[in-house]
Amino acid sequence: MSGTVVETDIPGRLDGLPFGRFHLLVITALGITWILDGLEVTLAGALSGELKDSAALGLSNAQVGLAGSFYLGGAVLGAFFFGWLTDRLGRKRLFTITLTVYLLATAATGLSWNVVSFVLFRFLTGAGIGGEYTAINSTIQELIPARFRGWTDLLINGSFWVGAALGAGGSLVLLDPAVINPAIGWRLAFLIGATIGLVILLMRFWIPESPRWLITHGFPQAADAVVHGIEAHFGDASAVTGANDHCRVRLRMRSHTPLSEVARALFVTYRRRTLVGLSLMGAQAFFYNAIFFTYALILTDFYNTPADQVGWYILPFAAGNVLGPILLGRLFDTLGRRVMIASTYALSGILLLVTADLFDRNMLSAQTLTIAWMVVFFFASAAASSAYLTVSEIFPLEIRALAIAFFYAIGTGIGGIAGPLLFGVLINSGSRGSVAAGYLIGAALMIGAAAVQAAWGVAAERKSLESVARPLALVE
Repeated sequence: MSGTVVETDIPGRLDGLPFGRFHLLVITALGITWILDGLEVTLAGALSGELKDSAALGLSNAQVGLAGSFYLGGAVLGAFFFGWLTDRLGRKRLFTITLTVYLLATAATGLSWNVVSFVLFRFLTGAGIGGEYTAINSTIQELIPARFRGWTDLLINGSFWVGAALGAGGSLVLLDPAVINPAIGWRLAFLIGATIGLVILLMRFWIPESPRWLITHGFPQAADAVVHGIEAHFGDASAVTGANDHCRVRLRMRSHTPLSEVARALFVTYRRRTLVGLSLMGAQAFFYNAIFFTYALILTDFYNTPADQVGWYILPFAAGNVLGPILLGRLFDTLGRRVMIASTYALSGILLLVTADLFDRNMLSAQTLTIAWMVVFFFASAAASSAYLTVSEIFPLEIRALAIAFFYAIGTGIGGIAGPLLFGVLINSGSRGSVAAGYLIGAALMIGAAAVQAAWGVAAERKSLESVARPLALVE
């Protein structure tokens, strides 16, 4: 009931749980979002040549670029719209809706019949993915115990590159005339994501609503029932969690949070944290998308790599990105957020400076450039994942999904538009020095973000979400 004050120990009980099969289910069923995004982004690049063939859709270069812009635009608008609904209607309802939107839209993309239908379906696919980011990040943060939250979030965000590897490998097979007619293969490629999404949609029926969302939105009995159900996975819940020893918090239940209160929290109460979030998300987005989205152009224009062989270079690139969060992730929970986030951002920037210098001097082959990117993005992947971790844990529960949407939109706008656009111009110049100058901009942004994090970052490791950011509904 809105306005009623309730005292609860639910946050403490959730954070007190050991890591178990329930949390693995959460990671698998919800974390698939990043794999799907990696798949979509990679397929779009790998299939662009085939889409220009008259036997497929006969798209022009401008139309291929337009489809990419509509995908990004859909992601931004989807993040805001579905993020707003996620905070109002609940995590579970929205992560079911957004995945359904995604799988229907990506399946429809494979059935496109002209440029208008293709662009429209890419827009809807992006909207589903953007909505997924907000609904999923907020749910994961609220269900995973505090002492595992950093490693888990980095691992999930890093799985983007599993999707990138799937996209690269799938394109190599489905565009090979010896295996299948490419005019049909590109359509089947888009069905890969739809098939994965359908399986995961079924798994998500077993994921409960966030008890934290339920307790603040007037459903204390339902929240308690969900927590009891989660505790049942661990046998004797009271013995495992020590429920009676958990600190209790008093919250005033509300049906929703006004947008004016969201704006005040972001730009007044937590304006320094907002600066940190913008610095981290903007830097990693430019750094990542500028380099990754133009990687194929670098290989083809400067190293004469055949377009149908680009996938072989993306696979090791993706491997370095996957290994970074896996091997470094636990340090974000032990050494701490401020040290690890600042360090990975700084190292990424410094290593990019070295790579830029070697590239400018023409001292790298296509193979050694790929090795250099593997090393750079081993650290950059952990850094980028930690940006998503940061913006999803340092703001109050009531505005978490909208906060994620805000920073995701800023990052997507900077990285998806400004970065690739700038690098596209620099690569077209044919000058190694110009491209290296672009790399220097990315390096400077990463090092600058490292300095901001070192100065004002939040030490959120092993702390409950309620202690990291006081709920707006908290009653003293």
